[in-house]
Amino acid sequence: MSSSSAASLLDVDLRPGKPPMLRVEPTGDAPGWAAERRDALRAVVADHGSVLVRGLGLRDAAEVAAVFQRLTTTGLMTEREAFAARQVYSDGVYSSSKWPPNQPMCMHHELSYTFEFPGMMLFACLGAASAGGATGVADSPTVLNALPAALVQRFEQEGWLLTRTYNEDVGASYADAFGTDDRAAVESYCRANAIEFEWQPDGELRTRQRRSAVVRHPITGQRCWFNQIAFLNEWTMDPEVHEYLVDVYGADGLPFNTRFGNGDPISQDVVELLTGIYDAHTAREPWQAGDLMLVDNIRSAHSREAFEGPREVLVGMADAVRLVDVAPTGGVTTG
Repeated sequence: MSSSSAASLLDVDLRPGKPPMLRVEPTGDAPGWAAERRDALRAVVADHGSVLVRGLGLRDAAEVAAVFQRLTTTGLMTEREAFAARQVYSDGVYSSSKWPPNQPMCMHHELSYTFEFPGMMLFACLGAASAGGATGVADSPTVLNALPAALVQRFEQEGWLLTRTYNEDVGASYADAFGTDDRAAVESYCRANAIEFEWQPDGELRTRQRRSAVVRHPITGQRCWFNQIAFLNEWTMDPEVHEYLVDVYGADGLPFNTRFGNGDPISQDVVELLTGIYDAHTAREPWQAGDLMLVDNIRSAHSREAFEGPREVLVGMADAVRLVDVAPTGGVTTG
């Protein structure tokens, strides 16, 4: 059965400015429901890039973990190189990244700076914010086509550069990011993943890695804008936060920043152009408790709006994809 034929088995609501939505009735057996409809749900994601399931009534982390497991084809992934700390609920099931609630998280593709990243993102809402907090999605081939051709060409030729300075105060520490505080193990990982590293006099780690900005979808072959150039750039930080971090850590010691692949700075106007195009192509729907969402991590970027009040959204990463298998651009080495 083709993906379109499988997707037609579900009555998905398609509306402009909204992610595809499937409304269901609680069954009392969400994992069983997910297992029976796994192929149809994944077919909807293949056709549209994402799907929000409303009405399933997910109640707790254990149930969410069981649903996530039944929706994957190769199991849930363990996160490596995280940019911010997460709570671990169980193997492969995490909280959303710990990020200030009053600051939005710009559109990005999860772990797009790694050599092995999730092909599928899974989200489940156990508690919706009182205001804001939606997880928006944006179609990456559409975003790519909306970008200036000269800018795309430069990023395709050079790739993009991620610089990180790990510390205990902002973002993930190197122990959190690499899953160990053993320096030799961290260095071995960096060498295997084409990450330049340097230990600072205070014992902290500074890294540089060049990655592709455009890849081809492993199933459809579509060219996709696939990166975290805007999200991890200094110009998407709140101005007061940016000023504080530069004052404390110096312009070259920011917890993370992005550059053109040759090392040139990315100007504020370029970052504003990227975020503006993302905004123009964002589909969003406020979370409701019990919601489930599947997102193709290559086809669709995702974001998180600023929010007020408690918010509990669980995350799973699945269907590992290797960079070497999606036609990386910019002469990026893949180990």
